[in-house]
Amino acid sequence: MSTMTDSGTSIRTESLTGLHWLAIGLALVTGVIHLVLGVSFVSDPMGWSFLFAGVVFFAAIVAVLYDYRRRLIYLLGIPFTGGQIVAWYLVNAPDFSPLGIGDKVVQVVLIVVLALLYTRES
Repeated sequence: MSTMTDSGTSIRTESLTGLHWLAIGLALVTGVIHLVLGVSFVSDPMGWSFLFAGVVFFAAIVAVLYDYRRRLIYLLGIPFTGGQIVAWYLVNAPDFSPLGIGDKVVQVVLIVVLALLYTRES
């Protein structure tokens, strides 16, 4: 399925597999969590970092949907998401919330899926 936009570019979902949709769903979940947390404490500099991360996850989803350098998006997404996990640990240890733990589980699975997508599209 391809949807044409006013600018002539199109969303290219015909080449997306179940693995792609899983990655999109995982990125959507973690992106929403980061945006909600960022908005909840936007007056704090840490809130802005959450907003930034949320926007990056959504930008990556859009790039994949438009088939824009997907393989590069997968490759960059692995360390970006891994960095989210490391930063979360350093900021929150040893007081981990259930939401934080759930988000990190989502992110670990996202890293695995991105690695699979990267290797399959080589």
